[in-house]
Amino acid sequence: MTKSKDKIISICTVGDKGQIVIPANIRKLFEINTGDSLVILADKKKGIALVKAEEVQSMITNAIK
Repeated sequence: MTKSKDKIISICTVGDKGQIVIPANIRKLFEINTGDSLVILADKKKGIALVKAEEVQSMITNAIK
């Protein structure tokens, strides 16, 4: 694992049910808490990104204004 103040590189494993565990230090950095909803953005060429649902909703709300 590599870590700086605002950047972390970590590895997680996909379990039998397709689940992953987001490492605690990453959850802390992005303030991801139990019960939070995440949006999964996936592009076959670019990869996968997880974004807190409240951030996506905020972006949509601001775009509409």
